[in-house]
Amino acid sequence: MDLRKLKKLIDLVEESGIAELEITEGEEKVKIVRGGSGGREVVVLSPPAQGASPPAVQAAVAVAPIPAPVPEEKAPVPEGHIVKAPMVGTFYRSGSPGAKPFVEVGDAVKAGQPICIIEAMKLMNEIEADKDGVIKAIMVENGQPVEYGEPLMTIGQ
Repeated sequence: MDLRKLKKLIDLVEESGIAELEITEGEEKVKIVRGGSGGREVVVLSPPAQGASPPAVQAAVAVAPIPAPVPEEKAPVPEGHIVKAPMVGTFYRSGSPGAKPFVEVGDAVKAGQPICIIEAMKLMNEIEADKDGVIKAIMVENGQPVEYGEPLMTIGQ
């Protein structure tokens, strides 16, 4: 399918106000989904099979309401100092699979003591406690992706 056809289809979705348009032409498949507040479309193409000649265009149009974003309910964070992720990556509680976690809830920690690992770009980065205290809560599951500044653990007295 050429770019002119794709542009016309995107314009059609914008002008008509429909939420989704899916078209199959031979082995090629195009799905255009109208985005939320940004109004952007996502176009997904599946590659054609080799030697396939495109027959007439068949169109399936689905109109779906765009759901309003639902605010996330967050669990209450225990009082104390929050250790936040210094980088984006994957959170691990131990140094290797099957090994004992660095810390558990209720463990006393000293500043500079390793409390977890964040893997970023195949590098294992030890995250250290930045103050003395007791681990009050671990707010991330093992193997879960974390964002910069996301709370990992709470250290209290």
